[in-house]
Amino acid sequence: MKIIKSLIPYIIIIIVVILVRTFIATPVRVNGSSMYPTLKGNEIMLLNKLGHINRFDIVVLKIDGREDNLIKRIIGLPGETVEIKDNEIYINDKKIEDKYGYGVTYNIDKVTLKKDEYFILGDNRKISLDSRVFGTIHKDEIKGTTDFIMYPFKSFGKVK
Repeated sequence: MKIIKSLIPYIIIIIVVILVRTFIATPVRVNGSSMYPTLKGNEIMLLNKLGHINRFDIVVLKIDGREDNLIKRIIGLPGETVEIKDNEIYINDKKIEDKYGYGVTYNIDKVTLKKDEYFILGDNRKISLDSRVFGTIHKDEIKGTTDFIMYPFKSFGKVK
């Protein structure tokens, strides 16, 4: 009985860690260079599974048929129209400032997002597979947001 009592704090710690990783936050690895120069391959970030999704947030996605997670930036929000022409992004027919895009963002026709849809782009517009290629994404495909690099330690901190 004494051994069981001494194990209770450790069991509680294990349960709390499992719950936090499952429902609140977990590490996630950046694969590839589609978010360059903002993020670099093999960086480890903290995925926040709670909270609201805003324009320009970096999100982690799980797309059906893909083995790995995708990390992209939210551009269009539910109910908006998105159009890209002459390397400029228009939301509801108004040009937005795109301070994250690297490279040419090729044209796409106007897309109207449904109530649970988002339009995403990788920051490295030349090579990113994103909504320009596979269309809009559904809210259920978003695992959470991320803006904190945990590793490598020289990059530790909030994404700039």
